[in-house]
Amino acid sequence: AITDPLIASLSDKCKSKSGRRIPFMKWAALPLAVTTVLVFCAPFDTDAKSGSWLNSLWVCLTVLAYYFLITMYCTPYTALYSEITHSEKERMLASSAISLTFILGTGIGYLGPAVWGALTPVFGDRVLAIRVTFAAFAVIALLCMYVPVFAIKEKDYVDTVPSQTTMMKSLGMTFRNKSFRVFVGSDIFYWLGLTMFQTGIPYFVTSLIGLPEAFQSMFLVLMTVLSLVFYPGINSVTSKVGKKKMVVAAFVMFTAVFAFTAFTGFGKNGNLVNTPFGAATAGQLVQGLLMIVCGSLPMAIFGILPQAMVADCAEYDQKLTGESRQGMFFAARTFCFKLGQALAMVLFTSLATVGSNGFGYRLAAMTAAVLCAIGGVILLFYNEKKVLSNPTPEEIAAAR
Repeated sequence: AITDPLIASLSDKCKSKSGRRIPFMKWAALPLAVTTVLVFCAPFDTDAKSGSWLNSLWVCLTVLAYYFLITMYCTPYTALYSEITHSEKERMLASSAISLTFILGTGIGYLGPAVWGALTPVFGDRVLAIRVTFAAFAVIALLCMYVPVFAIKEKDYVDTVPSQTTMMKSLGMTFRNKSFRVFVGSDIFYWLGLTMFQTGIPYFVTSLIGLPEAFQSMFLVLMTVLSLVFYPGINSVTSKVGKKKMVVAAFVMFTAVFAFTAFTGFGKNGNLVNTPFGAATAGQLVQGLLMIVCGSLPMAIFGILPQAMVADCAEYDQKLTGESRQGMFFAARTFCFKLGQALAMVLFTSLATVGSNGFGYRLAAMTAAVLCAIGGVILLFYNEKKVLSNPTPEEIAAAR
């Protein structure tokens, strides 16, 4: 949480000839790739008396280093996205591309168990196979991280003056932006609801609906694929109705899906249908598919639009204050995202153990629905028209 505004402030104030963002990305990429591998390479002998706690210390330190380095790369990266896009259309296209590559990268990561499973007979050691797999993935990731570093000449796209504001003052100025405060408040509830739901999907599928465990992976893959199908349509519709209406609609859809999930579990006594993922009744299949199919559209909307809305707020603030602090805006959003996820994990763990016969899971799903509903209501106060307009001379004078 502390590193987000720290890196953002340093990046916003950077006076490098290469720009304010690229230098951070350049120097973070290689250490990040190396640290990712080191997390899985605890060096101490577990049979030794001190080996266990030394390995625990190793993992703790390397994980902390990993999160610091990924913040050092991603915070300037998202700020650069905001700066090199100069229109709503460009922001939407860039946000869609970022979301697509995130899904692609996640998909490659999911192949890990299959890769080290194939390598285990080759190396004769499962642990070594896992380490080789992560090393290979880290090399691929490093090459991808270097693409924007060497392909983008930041100064050709961005002509901004480095910020002179201190970290705490810059963070305070960021949250004085009313539209951004509304967005962030809504975004926290989104991450609360979504994280609770995503954490609970394996339990909803097996404990509530009663489907075999094999359906868990299939449903996650299906939701991802369907989300991709919706991407082109989302960009087209958003250009006509605006981002705010689309995100509010996504909140409504998520609320309905989460609430529906809380009441699933009927139809378990019908005739069984054999599928490649196990036997299930028609009622169970319909419930599972409804949950996933109906959840894929709002998932796609949230995958694209919130990032573009942060960029809108940052651009308006630059026009208003005369300072370019895109890094701090994205850092503030990242902090709220982490806060929402952390609280959601605590909430889900607490609620899931309430009662018996899956009552805790139903309570968690309904809580996620309520949280998303609150997020949607908060977003109604987001003044998109003002954010996309130019500040008046009076507003500029008051802000400066």
